[in-house]
Amino acid sequence: MSRTITIAPVTRLEGHAKITLQLDDAGVVQEAYFHITQIRGFEKFCEGRPYYEMPGIMARICGICPVSHLVASAKACDALLAVRIPSVAAHLRLIMNLAQLVQSHALSFFYLSAPDLLLGMDADPGKRHILGVAQVSPEAALDGVRLRQFGQQIIELLGGQRIHPGWIVPGGVNEPLSETKRDQMLAMIPAARAIVQRTLAWFKRDIEKFHAEIEVFANFPTLFLGLVDDEGKAEYYDGHLRLCDSAGNLVAGNLNPNDYASFISEAIEPFTYLKFPYYTPLGYPGGIYRVGPLARLNLAERCGTPLADLEWQQFRAMSAGPVLSSFHYHYARLVEMLHATEKIEQLLLDPNILDHHVRATARVNCNEGVGVAEAPRGTLLHHYKVNDDGLITHANLIIATGHNNAAMNRGILQTARHFVRGDQVAEGMLNRVEAVIRTFDPCLSCSTHAVGRMPLQVDLRAADGTIVRRMQRDSTQGD
Repeated sequence: MSRTITIAPVTRLEGHAKITLQLDDAGVVQEAYFHITQIRGFEKFCEGRPYYEMPGIMARICGICPVSHLVASAKACDALLAVRIPSVAAHLRLIMNLAQLVQSHALSFFYLSAPDLLLGMDADPGKRHILGVAQVSPEAALDGVRLRQFGQQIIELLGGQRIHPGWIVPGGVNEPLSETKRDQMLAMIPAARAIVQRTLAWFKRDIEKFHAEIEVFANFPTLFLGLVDDEGKAEYYDGHLRLCDSAGNLVAGNLNPNDYASFISEAIEPFTYLKFPYYTPLGYPGGIYRVGPLARLNLAERCGTPLADLEWQQFRAMSAGPVLSSFHYHYARLVEMLHATEKIEQLLLDPNILDHHVRATARVNCNEGVGVAEAPRGTLLHHYKVNDDGLITHANLIIATGHNNAAMNRGILQTARHFVRGDQVAEGMLNRVEAVIRTFDPCLSCSTHAVGRMPLQVDLRAADGTIVRRMQRDSTQGD
């Protein structure tokens, strides 16, 4: 008999989701669905608010990556003001964004995925957590804590608080960096860099243990999208969007983020609240692409710092073209953390980083603005429209996890077909289906929103569980 296997909730990720596997009579997986079961609707909440409140509001979308939302939102507001912010302000924003990247990548690698990497995919699920990691490798667990601390402390030194800092504002930042705080941050960098290098060493040594997972963890051709600078180096704050295919061919090399609506569209499926962005010229689902650490290292011609460039070369040497297996998101995160520690140090050593001119001021000069930055999980886009009084009339957010949605769904199908057999379903099989989602490190609270008409079903049940009334809206009906 055909059957359905439901994994609910999907564990060790941010937000709420479930996975449904449909098996045929022979026990072979035929379909797999990644259901995002929550909706936040931040776009609608923002309508009517003054533009200058947007960075602070947007930071509240996520407690893990608030800085990236601050950056993208402030950049959109910069565009509304039609100002060019001081260069030191851009560098300070970049430092904070890179610090957040380190703490977020550390959370993903050490807390959420290391239980699988160190204990094994088939380990006792009661021990597959950070405390289990601490039992088998106290140093690795402590390293994860210290790397998160490194990123959070830099955010706090710059912004005054570790979560939802209000320091990044339209026009720049609201306070210059002091020499004392700069020196505190510089003193923290050697220890953080040593942790990343130590972790890279054991990860590269042990990676072959996961040959089977590498082969099927969302390992298929897609496009890759991300920011690069004018020299083709990895970029996390500014630059232009680059798109390449699975053979490494350049599909589009100088895409203006302001024109995103001309080349990115969003599809809707009935089983999830999360949309499916795609590259418009190739249609849906042909225009599926991936973003984030894996995509950024595949797109870049180098990282741009000495130690990270050496690691990038080893990373890219794994494949004649782009690295396709999403298992290697883990590897890419480590390379990016190394690059971040080097880049933060470079920026802090620039004497101009202490310049006091950190903000440009103006009134609203444009009624529309777009801000794009690289969040830990990938390209983040904020698009605002305002009236002449500076009040938000429209907001649209395309979040990194949304960009990866189609690849995640295809990835769980590929993984489930390889590992799951209906005649004897073992816990380790299902953990691998979850683990392929963890490679993308999705942030589900960030990525669900209310733009468009999402399919919705509400059941009103009596105390005995019977359905009294059902209200349903599909994607073609009005709000």
